[in-house]
Amino acid sequence: MANQTLKNKKIIISAGASGIGLATVKVCLDRGATVFVSDINEKYINKLKKNSKINKKLFVFNCDASDEYQVNELFEKIKKKTSKIDCLINNVGIAGPTATLENISTDDWENTMRVNVFSHYYFTRLAIPMLKKNKGGSIINISSGAGIMGFPLRSPYAASKWAIVGMTKTLSMELGKFKIRVNALCPGTIKGDRMIRVAKDKAKLLKISKKSIEKEFISMASMNCWIYESDIGKMCGFLISDDAARVSGQVIGVDGDAIRLH
Repeated sequence: MANQTLKNKKIIISAGASGIGLATVKVCLDRGATVFVSDINEKYINKLKKNSKINKKLFVFNCDASDEYQVNELFEKIKKKTSKIDCLINNVGIAGPTATLENISTDDWENTMRVNVFSHYYFTRLAIPMLKKNKGGSIINISSGAGIMGFPLRSPYAASKWAIVGMTKTLSMELGKFKIRVNALCPGTIKGDRMIRVAKDKAKLLKISKKSIEKEFISMASMNCWIYESDIGKMCGFLISDDAARVSGQVIGVDGDAIRLH
């Protein structure tokens, strides 16, 4: 693992001010990278701006990743600081509604797709020329265990995460000749704020305790464990590094061996 230094690498991370994104930012900074972070949450953005590396190795921008105009503006700002990048990490995603499909509104369905899929398209389309100018690099798409299995009561989320896997597989074929590697990560049950909200919603829907839902989540992995945000950050660090120079087109589970999602 001697080559996992990220020194001099330039990395864009969407939704990077909290959760998996923030854990990944920390890994990249610790390993020597320059990181460009976008997020929509002003509170988290302001907190991240207190980092000692701000405006040196860390640059933070407010951007709604589901808004094409805002993403275009973001890349114009980034291109004033660098004309090429080594990696794009598409981390934007929302949980979407928890309900049976016939009880999901069109607005909720479309919003889940807009945030979880369109954002990846907006970022990737603009990042590809910067990666080509770099003569190679890496795109990491954050999918989910729901992108390789079904997920009852979460159909729009599952559909969006399967879409990310399909885009990953296709892009790896399109971009391989440019030495641009494309992989998807499928996190398992992350111990964090989002899963607390999901557990609460599911418990309310099924009229059972939140604690029993959390216990059920853990049991979905054969290792009977939570996955931590830092686990995803460290896998991203590997995929960006030269140690992963021949890894592309892969859908990688970081899930404690998930055996079911329900």
